[in-house]
Amino acid sequence: MSINSESLSKEPSAIQQRRQANTLLLRLQWLVILLLIAALLVLYISHQRFQHSVNERLQSNEQVVSRLNEMDDRIFAMSQQTLPEPSVATNNQAQNQLDLLRIQIQAANRLLADNNDSAAIDLLRGLHWQLAQNSNEIAPALTVVIKQSLLKDIERLQAQSAQPSPWQIQNLAIQNIQDFLHSHERATSSNSNSNDTSNNNGNEGTQKSRAVSNNNLALTRRQLTIHEVIMTLNLASQASNMREQDQLVSYLTQARKQLKTLVPQSSMTASKQPAQAAKNATSAAESTNDLAKNLETMKAPSDIPEVLDWLDRLIANAPKPKPLLTTQILDKPQR
Repeated sequence: MSINSESLSKEPSAIQQRRQANTLLLRLQWLVILLLIAALLVLYISHQRFQHSVNERLQSNEQVVSRLNEMDDRIFAMSQQTLPEPSVATNNQAQNQLDLLRIQIQAANRLLADNNDSAAIDLLRGLHWQLAQNSNEIAPALTVVIKQSLLKDIERLQAQSAQPSPWQIQNLAIQNIQDFLHSHERATSSNSNSNDTSNNNGNEGTQKSRAVSNNNLALTRRQLTIHEVIMTLNLASQASNMREQDQLVSYLTQARKQLKTLVPQSSMTASKQPAQAAKNATSAAESTNDLAKNLETMKAPSDIPEVLDWLDRLIANAPKPKPLLTTQILDKPQR
């Protein structure tokens, strides 16, 4: 009995064992908690480091992008300053076609200057057909404008070809004036000869002879002036044939000044003053067609003042070159 009691006293009691077990479990729990706290601290620190590195990279990227944008702006500014302005005559198919079209329109204007309206109309029709082809590289909007202007030019030329040429009207009027001056010169010469014969047969004295000689001298000057006017009108007719408007007006004005010396000042008011004559001529014949009708219905001039009136009409209605509408469109700078 003594041996068993001693052995039982040496073994730990159940209560002590429980206490030891609880202590061990508590220590294990604290250890786990400490490990979890340490792991959380490690994760937090690593997350902060990662976020910091990401922010640094983003800032560096923004700086790089801003520097690149600044460099692009500088390069663009330098290119705008150094590069030449774009030339209108670019080396492409559309520009080549426009240049060719300008040359062809100039040829049409030359045909009009030579009074060859039918050939000019055919050329403009060919250009209109050319613009309608698929090979046309000109901008569509510009193509429409050019085609419309070509149609307007063709209509105007067709109406113009149905009327007499203004240059032909000028030549016809100049020839009528020259015919009158020739007949007037012959009539003056015959009157002078008849007066000389009657005065020589009468033998009425020295004073009458001197008067006759003075009269003959005046007639000679008059005939010389008329002859000069006829020659000046020949030059005006040549200028009309050459389609030179400035020379035509210059020669007609010169002929008028020469004829004006043959008209007494008292009869000038009966005929017309130059400025008033030109004004009336312009109002009476505002267009070439009106002038043609007036010249056709007007009787041939019967005296020098009426010739002056004819010259005023011709000067006021001198033909003026009218370029094609397409020429004006093609001459505008194309953007």
